[in-house]
Amino acid sequence: MDVLRIRGGNALHGEVTVGGAKNACLPLLAATLLTDKPCVLRNVPDLSDSRFMIEILRHQGATVEPLGGNAWRITATEVQPKTPYELVRKMRASICVMGALVGRLSHAEIPLPGGCVIGQRPIDLHIKGLKKLGCSIENHAGMMRIDASKLRGAYVFLGGRYGSTVTGTANILMAAVRAPGITHIDCAACEPEVQDLCRMLVKMGAKISGIGSPMLEIEGVEKLHGCEYTVIPDRIEAGTHLLCGAITRGDVTVHGAVAAHLGAFLDKMDEAGIPFETLSPSDIRVRGDMIKTLRPIDIVTLPHPGFPTDLQAQFSAVLALTPGLSIITERIYPNRFMHVPELLRMGADIAIEGPSAIIKGVPALSGAPVMASDLRASAALVLAGLAAEGETWVQRIYHLDRGYEKFEVQLAHLGADIVRLKHTDMPSEFLGE
Repeated sequence: MDVLRIRGGNALHGEVTVGGAKNACLPLLAATLLTDKPCVLRNVPDLSDSRFMIEILRHQGATVEPLGGNAWRITATEVQPKTPYELVRKMRASICVMGALVGRLSHAEIPLPGGCVIGQRPIDLHIKGLKKLGCSIENHAGMMRIDASKLRGAYVFLGGRYGSTVTGTANILMAAVRAPGITHIDCAACEPEVQDLCRMLVKMGAKISGIGSPMLEIEGVEKLHGCEYTVIPDRIEAGTHLLCGAITRGDVTVHGAVAAHLGAFLDKMDEAGIPFETLSPSDIRVRGDMIKTLRPIDIVTLPHPGFPTDLQAQFSAVLALTPGLSIITERIYPNRFMHVPELLRMGADIAIEGPSAIIKGVPALSGAPVMASDLRASAALVLAGLAAEGETWVQRIYHLDRGYEKFEVQLAHLGADIVRLKHTDMPSEFLGE
């Protein structure tokens, strides 16, 4: 098992290029099952999640060929309807093959996904939407058996307790593009990743209007064809790199930071006193070296275009070093504060009150051995380690590898003292020896 050793204190300088969006490429890969013609996807990030999804596509019967340069050709000439639990359990996002199988076939068998460390993430809205489209669904021993022989267009409302559902919207979209008649998805997720799926489906011959709005209209088509498509840059990776430059008081230019995808996040950077400039629609430079005084802020995570939940953990590391009292309220996944106990080990002053983290800024953090619990918590601990005094050892970084491609290599290129080592390379006192 690998760990990261970080010796903090180095200001980061230079340029970094963001990879393809993990949360976009997974449903895009699933969408290739909707046609028997070849699809070429470019800018697919080399992540463990991407590799799991490619493994699932191959199991479903698709031929998946690497083309080099993060490009893949997928040809699903024949598709089988059943997805095994041993594959789905590795990654909850694999549930997005459900909509593609329903759209392509008259039936599907999908295991119910398990629990998640950041809180309950039910798929009740996915099931509700498919039933509205005329599917009948039975649950037998944890396996959903979906009969889509009467698939048809309908009005589908996808609002839930925590707002719209991103993966649920993707699933209903992929089913609806092949459903006879007109489908209206109300309270559809507006995230850039959902818009990316819509644009790829349109290139495949789907008829979708209202892209980017909470009301999507889909006119079902009889058949889809193949296409070539490039995955959008990862806005969460972009935001993480911008915060790395800020927390280390560095000067970092992030290529692939699409300002239109980061509105609420950039607004909070400005409010916190972090100087940045938009060099182009997809290039942002952060000037941590020009920070005069960081200012405490309040953040509430919300569905897009609100502040993204996937950047709250990283921002909390910055706010831990911001004078005054900041508050982060999590409205998407209220249990998403697993990083806080580890930041406390590094000297942060944070209290959890219900769905909110009350952060009192401290003058400095100190390096410590810490344990990552999930993907974004891992990134937050890396940020804290970059700014901390002394050595930080981040364990369980397989979480990090789910969403950041060669993260430590990118940071080292910017001047960070960070290296990937084996767990056995940790000091003996941290290993309990």
